[in-house]
Amino acid sequence: MSLRVAVLISGAGTNLQALLDTVHRKHGIEIAAVASSTPTAGGLARAERAGIETAVFPIVDQRDRAARDHALGDWLEQRSIELVVLAGFMELLDPGLVRRFAGRMINIHPALLPAFPGVRAIEQALDYGVKVTGVTVHFVDEGIDTGPIILQECFELPYSRDIGEIEQRVHAVEHRLLPRAVRLIAQGSVRIDERNPRLVHIDERGDGGERGDV
Repeated sequence: MSLRVAVLISGAGTNLQALLDTVHRKHGIEIAAVASSTPTAGGLARAERAGIETAVFPIVDQRDRAARDHALGDWLEQRSIELVVLAGFMELLDPGLVRRFAGRMINIHPALLPAFPGVRAIEQALDYGVKVTGVTVHFVDEGIDTGPIILQECFELPYSRDIGEIEQRVHAVEHRLLPRAVRLIAQGSVRIDERNPRLVHIDERGDGGERGDV
């Protein structure tokens, strides 16, 4: 059995490509579906080239966000999706969809949460003058980047503060960290503490029910 993963995107899909290159049809993982909030997202072509089913859910086609996200949730469930990965999905999700996939939806954020949540996280960090930034993979809850943290990786910021250079470093970390998180989840190595739901236990040994390569 493979862990059936759906990836939600809004743009170029470089994190999607990292998943396709490193975990798709490996480690007991299948990227089974890709959905976008916009029909012009470059990531859709990446998915199609990999033979993955795609769909577009523009909010303008529905009466409101709740209706759009209900349709999206139905589409995901019809494809037996077990894990939803937000990889540059640049819209808020309706709380109903988040509850529907509670504990089965993760997001990647270009900052060391809880610092600098929401949009323009890299710019926020630069404006604040921090010396260190990084990337966070976390479970999605009904807040804005407030879910339990799965993985983080940091790096020191250069004094020059060139945003293009920093974005490249952030993307490099994202492309390592997100596949690692998905692999750990597929292995059964990620667990939220029952007594402290803010704490996520990680068993890097992968002996918590690994599915095996396919």
